[in-house]
Amino acid sequence: MMDAKELKNLAAGLQALAVFRPLLADPVLAALTEYLGSPAPGRYAAFVAALYEANGGGLGRHILRLCEDSANVYVRTVGAGQTPPEHMAAALAAELDCLQRVADLGPDALLAALPGSPVPLPRYEAGGTDLPGSYMHRVQNIHRYGYGVWAANRMFYLDEAGRITPVSHPDATSLDDLVDYEAQRAIILRNTRALLEGKPAANILLTGDAGTGKSSAVKAIGNALFSEGLRVIEVRKDQLRAIPHVLDELAANPLKFVLFIDDLSFLKDDDNYSALKAVLEGSVTAKSNNVVIYATSNRRHIIKEKFSDREGDEVHRNDTMQELVSLSERFGIHITFSKPDKATFLHIVRHLAAAGGVQLPADELERRAERYALERGGRSARLARQFVDGLLAGM
Repeated sequence: MMDAKELKNLAAGLQALAVFRPLLADPVLAALTEYLGSPAPGRYAAFVAALYEANGGGLGRHILRLCEDSANVYVRTVGAGQTPPEHMAAALAAELDCLQRVADLGPDALLAALPGSPVPLPRYEAGGTDLPGSYMHRVQNIHRYGYGVWAANRMFYLDEAGRITPVSHPDATSLDDLVDYEAQRAIILRNTRALLEGKPAANILLTGDAGTGKSSAVKAIGNALFSEGLRVIEVRKDQLRAIPHVLDELAANPLKFVLFIDDLSFLKDDDNYSALKAVLEGSVTAKSNNVVIYATSNRRHIIKEKFSDREGDEVHRNDTMQELVSLSERFGIHITFSKPDKATFLHIVRHLAAAGGVQLPADELERRAERYALERGGRSARLARQFVDGLLAGM
């Protein structure tokens, strides 16, 4: 049990945080600090209410999450490949010890400062975590875990102001969800693992028919390699000029990143064409050892070519045609996803139907799937998914 003096000493320890000082703005810690400084039933209830809102009432878990998500100066220094000064390391150790005591602070210890409360006060859980050990493990493996907003999120996008923003509900597609195209996915996976291992990795252009799983393959690999330190950032075509700024922001980050550009195509005079071309050429501001660009397109040469582009004298026509194909050639790897034939399409359908628990005779399933595809003008992995989802919705 802690007496009032010990509680005030713990409050003083929280107020003295330097490395973890931003944590004091957290509603739970703010309410707890107020209670520790001046115990009262209302302040205790306010603290427990904030903890309930945070995670249902687990103080140790909450403190651990706050520390893991903290983008403090110590972890940023380590993430940049530098060694923090000794005085900062000593401060970190002392603060982790203080926060461990907070994480272990159970309701009985707090309520001891409120003898004879006229009303029953709410309870919560505490302890159950080795905060210093867990935190230092993450720091020592920062290239896998990251820090701050990168620690808990796997998918990001650029908002309208060009800021990197976490995706609240990312696509959960896994590699097991994808059927066929194993050779194509193996190339992407091998290249991405090279990036994670610090080896040379290429930018990749994925082309092919719509609905063949190009985008799903990139997202699935992002999900599969999250625990190994990979993060995916989606960039819209109209945001390509922001890529050099994004690369600068990521340069000191210990994680590895895929900049994902979906459904890429340009008109010949599109200004964004030049922006992406400059990035792929590896200008001084665009070089990066921890970022690759993966782009998907339904077009082989990305730029929409008109018959009028072929007009003119032979010299200028050749210059134009070379310019049209030059962008796609700047990707180190080009992977093609072809529209599936009937056998492949039905194989995908059977796999998805089995995974979803569809109870239909095989011949009826295939007959209905083929009719579904023909009514919609062709076969694709996306159509297979839509067909099976329709069956599941009607079950």
